[in-house]
This record gives sequence, structure tokens and C-alpha cells, in this order.
Amino acid sequence: MPSFDIVSEVNLQEVDNAVNTARKEVQHRYDLKDGNCEIQWDKKLIVLKANDEMKINAVRDILQSKLHKRGVEISSVKFEKVEPIGGMMLKQSGTIVQGIEKEKAKEIVKSIKDSKLKVQAQIMDELIRVTSKSIDELQATMSHVRGQRFQLPLQFTNQRS
Repeated sequence: MPSFDIVSEVNLQEVDNAVNTARKEVQHRYDLKDGNCEIQWDKKLIVLKANDEMKINAVRDILQSKLHKRGVEISSVKFEKVEPIGGMMLKQSGTIVQGIEKEKAKEIVKSIKDSKLKVQAQIMDELIRVTSKSIDELQATMSHVRGQRFQLPLQFTNQRS
């Protein structure tokens, strides 16, 4: 029976490349030289540091533009509020979203079922498997899911006929 999987994955190598190019740009930007601006990355968490909120926003914008150029969805990094860390410094943490949470998965499955398409959708850990007898129904399901706004970067993988 034809099927495909709905997943939310991020290419960590591309994120690493984007972080490195953003670091280089931050070091060479004239308006950020005296701001003690810094980007830290440890494969799950991105931490931005600067001495005022304007510079933190500038560093975040640089990072997001580099992520976008590398083909990484900007919504795959969830930034928290800016918080003081002492010594006139501020930090902002951003976590990389990998996988689909149970609540989001239930919302996506409900949306697919409400669309009245002749498909079966089931949650399997951090992915959603969609099966149907008709490939046309599966393609309609893909376009339906793309048209919805789930605040989550979604990809379609393992398409089997």
C-alpha cells in the first residue's frame, strides 16, 4: 500500500555551517565590534550573547539570514526571551526543533482526518505515517499539510508506492 512519512528534521551540518559564517560576520561588522557579541553552538542549543538588546537582535538576524541561505527553516530554531546574565551582558537561547511533539502530531493527524481525504494517518514516535490505496490521495494530503500553518518545518520522506 502506498505511503509516506511526515517528519520534522534539521540538517545539523548546515546549521553548523550557518553558525560559523554568522560568527565570522559578527566579528567583522563595525557596529558589533564593541558589543562583545558571541554565538555559541553545541549541536542542540544556540546561545547569543551581547551587551544590549539591539545587538542581540542584530546577531539573531544575521544568524537567521545565514540559516535561510543554507536552506534551514528559520522556524526550526525556537528562541526564548532575552535575559540578563550579569556584567551588563544579555543572552538569548535558541533550541533546534527535531521531531514532531505528540501534541503537534495529534493536531496534524486531526487536520488530515478533517480534510475528508481517504487516507489513514498514524503517529509513530516522532513521525506521522500516512497510507492510502491511491497515490493521488497521498499527493492531495501532502498539499493539504503544506497549506496548513503548524509553526513547524515539515518534510515528506519514505514515499513508497
